[in-house]
Formats: sequence, C-alpha cells, structure tokens
Amino acid sequence: MHCPFCRHPDSRVVDSRTSDDGSSIRRRRQCPSCHRRFTTIETASLSVVKRSGATEPFSREKIANGVRKACQGRPVSEDDLALLAQKVEETLRTAGSAEIDAYEIGLAILGPLRDLDEVAYLRFASVYQAFDSLEDFETAISGLRAEHGDEPATDAEGAGAGPTAAS
Repeated sequence: MHCPFCRHPDSRVVDSRTSDDGSSIRRRRQCPSCHRRFTTIETASLSVVKRSGATEPFSREKIANGVRKACQGRPVSEDDLALLAQKVEETLRTAGSAEIDAYEIGLAILGPLRDLDEVAYLRFASVYQAFDSLEDFETAISGLRAEHGDEPATDAEGAGAGPTAAS
C-alpha cells in the first residue's frame, strides 16, 4: 500500500477492525518513511456475470429494486428489503466465488423472499422462473402449502393426513 502523503511503496498495519456488518476491514496504517498515519478499508469484490457475458460489481441496491417490484402493494418495508438484500449478499459470499452468475443471484433471492412474503415470492418466481401456465402457479402454491403443512385434503376422511400428491 503506497503512502498517500509521500508515495512510499510500503506501510505498516497498526490496527485492524472489522466493520459493523463484517463485510469490510478497516486498517490503520503508518508509513515507515514519513511516519504519518492513514486508514484503508478493505472489501472483497463480488462481480456479477450477466447473461450477455458482461460483468459488473454486485449491488445490494439492484437486489432491493428488483424485489421491490414484486412487493408492490404488500406489507414490506424498505428495511425488510435492505435486510433481504444483505441476506442474499451473505449467501453469495459464502459460496466463496468472486464471480457469481446472474441466475444464481435470482436463486439466492427466492428463499429469503419466500420467508418475507409469499405473495411477493410467487410474483418474483413467476417472472424469474418464467411461469407459462396455471399449472406452474399451482405447483408453486402446492409447494408453499406443503411447507406450512396445510395442503387441503382430497376428501373428508383424509382430513389432517398431510400433503397429498397432485397429478
């Protein structure tokens, strides 16, 4: 790390601390030449590989904006969207890759969005997974019902028997 004051090509780390959300490290450095101190912030870069092959930096704001459309008219706050975007980023970073395919980001959104609001989840999934028939919606809704354990019974005697097989 070059000293920003005298441009000496080296510096010594005096103190290191992680940021509040753990996504970056703040380092206090001292130049061995001019003895002045300065601060650096280190973050691991995360790039998104688009369908076209182009890459761009990962953006939590883009995640929130994409999900915001699915949440229109739903009881979801801006804080909820910010938290969802943070969860998605954490999930992607734990994968350990510096480049993430755009499709993988969509998959990482589905789980936290399902937990946040099921109607918004269905809206997002219908576009993201290209639902093209009512059966696609029925399958997604059946999956949500099975998770809750409230799949409707097929007859009066089967009530309470749990999820049933459709088709």
